Amino acid sequence: MSNKILVVDDEPVIRELIRLALETAGFQVSEAGHAEEARKVLQQESPDLLLLDWMLPGRSGLELARELKRNSATRSMPIIMLTAKGEERDKVEALDVGADDYITKPFSPREMTARIRAVLRRTMPIDSSANIEIDGLLIEPDRHQLSINGKTVEIAPTEYRLLHFFATHPDRAYSRSQLLDQVWGDDVYLEERTVDVHIRRLRKQLEASGHDKLIQTVRGIGYCFSQK
Repeated sequence: MSNKILVVDDEPVIRELIRLALETAGFQVSEAGHAEEARKVLQQESPDLLLLDWMLPGRSGLELARELKRNSATRSMPIIMLTAKGEERDKVEALDVGADDYITKPFSPREMTARIRAVLRRTMPIDSSANIEIDGLLIEPDRHQLSINGKTVEIAPTEYRLLHFFATHPDRAYSRSQLLDQVWGDDVYLEERTVDVHIRRLRKQLEASGHDKLIQTVRGIGYCFSQK
């Protein structure tokens, strides 16, 4: 079955071009022209990914992304931001609210479909069935679930994959570039700064229990997962 993509952009011509490109690539496509219309679509459908324009009339795409990531019903839905804002601070802001990737306009249909496939691939549950337990932190790949001291922790797909990779590859330093290849895939178009954003987000989720100390910064290299 093909993946369903919800495209939210206030320009009908842009939506039509995106629809044609995505349908040609085998995706199913729904459309919305603004945030309120997108909410109505989401009440009726469960898309596999949201392609969301930053600049929308009324409520911005960034505000909508923030709202969806705070809602338990839509938190795990991957979001790719479409934006004419190319500055690093804008890209980081999009990642900080929970977006999984960003595409700067203008973009090619080939790049767009490649990024969508990459995000869908890395947000799929990991197949490995072996549970991992570290001082009260329990990773259950079969259930795609994280719990700490018996309490389930809500975690976004990318942070989950990052934590699982660390936990299955402990006591070794990885550069940001290596983490991008291992966790995001070697065919994505992301800056190394992306890794820092997700590391910060993951540490924040582990901070209350003290497990954030497992993720150690290795100066001049990157990051290491270790109990030492």
